[in-house]
Amino acid sequence: MHKLPHKEISKSSSTAWNKGLLVGQKSPLKLRKIWGIRVRLQLANKERDLALFNMAIDSKLRGCNLVRLRVSDVTQGGKASSRAMVMQKKTGMPVKFEITEHTRNAVEKWIRVANLHLDQHLFPSRFHQVAHLSTRQYARIVKFWVSLIDLDPAAYGRHSLRRTKPTLIYRRTKNLRAVQLLL
Repeated sequence: MHKLPHKEISKSSSTAWNKGLLVGQKSPLKLRKIWGIRVRLQLANKERDLALFNMAIDSKLRGCNLVRLRVSDVTQGGKASSRAMVMQKKTGMPVKFEITEHTRNAVEKWIRVANLHLDQHLFPSRFHQVAHLSTRQYARIVKFWVSLIDLDPAAYGRHSLRRTKPTLIYRRTKNLRAVQLLL
């Protein structure tokens, strides 16, 4: 009986893609940090970023749903609505959210500046092949916002914005059921 030569399985010398990176849940932003980012975006006249940041906080949407928002999803009669409802891509379930006055003002200003129409995406891409901002570009923008206020970009991400409002509400009310309903 002839035996095949035994090959040793050698360990790869390449390192893991996430070695040295912070993995796991990202921290939500605190109220002071939210206002720090808002003020810096306002002072820099970054209308799109301010509308995107405020909408991310208010809507509690995942990044893929946030970048897909259309003007018609958040406006009614040429004005930003106080409430909106969109279908989630991941779950296929509708999600309702309240839009605060700060966000409505930022969105209305962004729509005016960008000359957007009802059928367009609220955050369009600069590239003609793609209709809306990509989730990867959104992640880069979040990293920029976080670095504006000297926070570690590795500790915060897109999901940090989704978790911020529920965390703030829980800290105030200690009502876990209300937070579950929000998410």
